[in-house]
Amino acid sequence: MNDPELHVETQRIDDIMPLLAHIDPRDPLLFVRRGDGIAGIGTALRLTFSGPSRMRDAADAWRRITERATIDDPLRLAGTGLVAFGSFAFSDHSADTSVLVVPRIVIGRRGDVDWITRVDGADFERRDSLGRDFHLVLNEPDFDSAAYAGAVRDAVADIGEGLVSKVVLARPLDAELPEGADLRVIARDLAFGYPDTYTFAVEGLIGSSPETLIRSEGGELTARVLAGSMGRGTDARSDAQAALTLATSQKDLDEHAFALRSLLLSLQTHASGIISAETPFTLKLPNLWHLASDVRGHLADGASSLDLIDSLHPTAAVAGTPTAEALRVIDRLEPFDRGRYAGPVGWVGADGDGEWAIALRCAQVTGRRVRAFAGAGIVAESVPEREVAETTMKFMPVADALG
Repeated sequence: MNDPELHVETQRIDDIMPLLAHIDPRDPLLFVRRGDGIAGIGTALRLTFSGPSRMRDAADAWRRITERATIDDPLRLAGTGLVAFGSFAFSDHSADTSVLVVPRIVIGRRGDVDWITRVDGADFERRDSLGRDFHLVLNEPDFDSAAYAGAVRDAVADIGEGLVSKVVLARPLDAELPEGADLRVIARDLAFGYPDTYTFAVEGLIGSSPETLIRSEGGELTARVLAGSMGRGTDARSDAQAALTLATSQKDLDEHAFALRSLLLSLQTHASGIISAETPFTLKLPNLWHLASDVRGHLADGASSLDLIDSLHPTAAVAGTPTAEALRVIDRLEPFDRGRYAGPVGWVGADGDGEWAIALRCAQVTGRRVRAFAGAGIVAESVPEREVAETTMKFMPVADALG
């Protein structure tokens, strides 16, 4: 089938906030942080991919689409003009489909600039206010916390035998939505509760990720690595102590070093002048402290952001190290398909620039079924009960958003 010829027009408009109020309550498209970002309405084009080459295939398909598109974009800001929202499966062998979606309408904001982009002259209609709140209880499936603790023990044994240095193990929780639930409510609560994270919604995958996989804009690249975490304290004194304990924990520092090294090695094939701090900083979120490192560099080979996520995924922060061996351990110890959890989620523009997070602190909505995910990095010093507690803390954003 021939690639379509899309006609795209971007115009500056008066304040259109909040973005959430205008998107589809059943199938929201969203990627925002600190009030800036984009939201999509309708579908002008949907591309699907699967298997080991899913991101490479997406990059090739996107080049063909953009070459045939007619784009009128006087603003030329990140997220204006022709854009596609994307979400990719974690595993090469996942049964879940990876997607790029070009909405019929995109509304966005950067700083004090608001805009609307129409594909093929699509009409824009303002929507009603958000639907009712709902309150769900997340339940453990067969792979419960006890089974997860057993998997952690098995992973520590694998590490002791030298099979891997680190492996990231996840576990799911399930719930059922009420009939006709407005999914924008979940995204709203995540965006308000965790404004410093990327709140996203793409084909039922809804979450708030603190981790930037890659941002590409005008030849400049940025990324943020998170690995190593600890719960917040109950008062100012205990909170400061929690941050200090994390910053000096050799177990967490080692876990972070694995993740940072993984990203730097993958990024160096596309970038020059890569810099990062010698030691991580402690990043404060509403429910957790994280060890974090920011990375910057210059794009050296003209790669698109889709090419970049293909090179970077999966990082040690969501898989482990060495990567191939860690993935085999995950396949053996996790008795479920992660789907698009821990895969890249974000958007790409016509020039190849884009913004991609790792799909963490999220849940997949399929019909009325909700499946939330959380994981922890397992190293030699890991204690199963503590890793269960860490995943419980990481479920909190989605659990709170679900009531």
